[in-house]
Amino acid sequence: MARQRRRFVWEIDWNLLRTFMVIVQERGLTAAGEKLSLKQPTVSNALKRLEIHMDCRLIERNASHFAVTPAGQRLFNECVALFEIVSGLPQHMEEQPGDLTGHIEIALASHVVCPFLDEVLAGFHTNFPQVTLSLSVASSQEVMAAVLNRDAGFGVCLMQERHPKLEYDLLYRESFGYFCGARHPLFGVADLPLQALRQEPYVSFKTDQMSGALWPVALLRQQQGFEGQTVGTSSHLEEVKRLIIAGFGFGPLPIHVVEEDVRAGRLWRLPPYHDPPVIDVHLVYDRAARRNRAETILLTELRKAIDTIPFEQRTYPG
Repeated sequence: MARQRRRFVWEIDWNLLRTFMVIVQERGLTAAGEKLSLKQPTVSNALKRLEIHMDCRLIERNASHFAVTPAGQRLFNECVALFEIVSGLPQHMEEQPGDLTGHIEIALASHVVCPFLDEVLAGFHTNFPQVTLSLSVASSQEVMAAVLNRDAGFGVCLMQERHPKLEYDLLYRESFGYFCGARHPLFGVADLPLQALRQEPYVSFKTDQMSGALWPVALLRQQQGFEGQTVGTSSHLEEVKRLIIAGFGFGPLPIHVVEEDVRAGRLWRLPPYHDPPVIDVHLVYDRAARRNRAETILLTELRKAIDTIPFEQRTYPG
């Protein structure tokens, strides 16, 4: 058995594994050929050769059907892991243990407030103080685009629509409540019925719509028949909060994010007081993307934290 394994390692063309990985990622031989700058017959021949080496069918396909077999999926997972190892070799050669350098780009939605995420970043900086980070704030849609385009190593955002090339790990869950500022006529009024908001001017996020990432908030507004004019929108939490505090209207904000504003008298909580809309915030990354060693280590630590910290501790209720 050991001799057979050694023979397999020496005889296989490692380029076949890379070609197979791209075939699966692109969901087709023609698309894979375009990405690899190879002709379709060359890609088809590479797949056949790999299936001969593996002695099993890896992909079922015809003119209208493309499906990765269970064996093919297992091989793909190993190819991705192998690709990440190989892509990190230059960093391993340059860096000494305990002397990691590099730069990490992270794209985040504007309202990310997550203490355990901060703890992971703090621990990472303690262990690798020479690694630099850039944090860019954008809409959730722009965060996913940045990850897809390799402009960010990974992102943190709401998931509006799952992209097939991205992985989504549930980072935390937050509750959204309605708030108004001190200039609003409902400020300081307790135990209001939800109907009291129906005609009030409204401020919100651009994704506060049934087709957007904040659809649970939009659903509540639709169910309650809110008819007030939308007088202000933004993709950034601070700007939505600015308009609410300025008295433009009432609007939704993550409850745990604005607790200090409520205590300071800048905001006032409005109904619903129980069972507010909940929103899931995800860690988003491209499993097949090339990463430097610093990115790989931080992403691994974040995913490990998600796996080990109970979901209840990553849930911020209303």
